[in-house]
Amino acid sequence: MTRPKRWHRLIHKIPGQTYLWLAILIFGASSAVTRKLTQIGAQHFIDGRNPISLCNVLFVGNLCALIVMFLIYGRQWNKGTLTQLSRKDWFMLTTVAILSGALVPGLIFQALALTGVNNIILVGRLEPPLTMALSVWLLRERVNRWEVVGAGAAFVGVTLAILLQPPGAGMINMGSLRVGTGEAMAAIAAVASVASTIIVKEWLPLIPVGIFSIFRTALGTVIFFFIALVLYGSDHFVDVFSPFLWQWMLVYGAVIVVLGQSFWLKGLRASTVSAASLAGSFTPIVGILAAYLVLGEAPTLAQYIGGSLILVGIFLSQVGIWLETNHRVASGKVSSRQAEQEVESGMGFKGI
Repeated sequence: MTRPKRWHRLIHKIPGQTYLWLAILIFGASSAVTRKLTQIGAQHFIDGRNPISLCNVLFVGNLCALIVMFLIYGRQWNKGTLTQLSRKDWFMLTTVAILSGALVPGLIFQALALTGVNNIILVGRLEPPLTMALSVWLLRERVNRWEVVGAGAAFVGVTLAILLQPPGAGMINMGSLRVGTGEAMAAIAAVASVASTIIVKEWLPLIPVGIFSIFRTALGTVIFFFIALVLYGSDHFVDVFSPFLWQWMLVYGAVIVVLGQSFWLKGLRASTVSAASLAGSFTPIVGILAAYLVLGEAPTLAQYIGGSLILVGIFLSQVGIWLETNHRVASGKVSSRQAEQEVESGMGFKGI
């Protein structure tokens, strides 16, 4: 009996920021791990099909995520809580589920099949400046000049990373500009994610996190499933129950979904907004390192140029967030759905 108690005390002594950084390591590597899984599947075809296709990874990964969410938040799904939600709440939840639960992950996974992981990570940095711009325009939120300059630098960095890419296959002609199809999908995903964030901040700030997360993931998974059936045919998910797929997805789910989400939630509850935001800002750096270590994908010159400006933007934005947090009257603990959404909106793709 003494040994479990010692472990219990030891776990409680771990600082909240430690959990945040562990989660960032996991989330940052998620894109590279996802691509690596599809490469493993390509070496073990079943009747000419890749059992670990990106669609299968997304579908089964969401199922794993739902299991974890029900274990963590299942108690929130009770009659008393659900009856307090209005028709408008359910309509907005449905809109968010379509955007961030189906459209965003679908586009990101499709982009992973068309372009490098580093490009997706850098393009994903469009989310923070777009979120800030729309929050000021639509929600009349106030931001300081550090955040504005940081967002501007990040936006220019993303633009350069896209436009300076060398010509290649799968490019889209936009007048005198040529943009890769994968990069364009990642950009559309960023815009859809920003729209979802704005809806949550304006209309759903008080929705319990369990109801929000489970409903978004469940409905998004169903919508993605039927869209994939329409686009790719009824045989697209024929290998979804393959033992080879599930043995890898159990590892993926245990690490990315269970450990990642558990560490992140544990860290959020024991850390300040500024600490969580600072940790989240390192997600792209971890992602680029993971792409190199896991996939051998070294950054290109365009990615170095754009990425350097993005890092400058992240640094300036963090200065602004730190100054803003120090002027708050409240304690600064991350305890609301809105605060968590603001932090997560700057992190990009988290594997599910």
